[in-house]
Amino acid sequence: MAEQEQTLFAKRFRGFFPVVIDVETAGFNKDTDALLEIAVSMLKMDDQGLLSLDHTVHFHVAPFEGANIEQSAIDFNGIDPFSALRGAVDEEEAIKEICKAVRKAQKAAGCQRSVVVAHNAAFDHGFLNAAIERCKIKRTPFHPFVSFDTTSLAGLALGQTVLAKACRTAGIEFDNSQAHSALYDTERTAELFCHIVNKWQALGGWPLPEMSEEEDDESAQ
Repeated sequence: MAEQEQTLFAKRFRGFFPVVIDVETAGFNKDTDALLEIAVSMLKMDDQGLLSLDHTVHFHVAPFEGANIEQSAIDFNGIDPFSALRGAVDEEEAIKEICKAVRKAQKAAGCQRSVVVAHNAAFDHGFLNAAIERCKIKRTPFHPFVSFDTTSLAGLALGQTVLAKACRTAGIEFDNSQAHSALYDTERTAELFCHIVNKWQALGGWPLPEMSEEEDDESAQ
């Protein structure tokens, strides 16, 4: 059977599908502190290889049983973990629905694995992995440790590491009054990531020049 030709999306990130994530939590400890809100933005690529925001999946999450809640954390993000007005769902429901949506988008993009994109990615990725483990989800689309950190990318491309300042430098509107909402921050992070990737292409950094067969053979040795 002939090997299926890779999509532009799959070629761009060696088969990885970037998935932009932001979480709001009740502290900094991924193993003990509650996950309170999570949003995941899926991206799309046009025929010119340019990225843009496609759609976002968003959940308010009820604290898992026995979860720690740091008062300083909820004072900072303004979330009342036990308010009925949040419409919070169980952590397991949220994570399963996110995995389902990501797998569907990943397949549509012709990719084999999804990679977390986040601002200070180690934090969000850590809380996501901890939730996946608590929920005993075996079939997860996410790579367990690879991530794309927009803090580093923005520092390189824009000279800024704070999300709000990086967005404004890139010409992306950022409303401080809506910050620290997982939904808002995820979509701004997605726009920032797309801006940096597309700018790199516009500057001639992608696609890479194709190697000749002789060069390819030499690199494999």
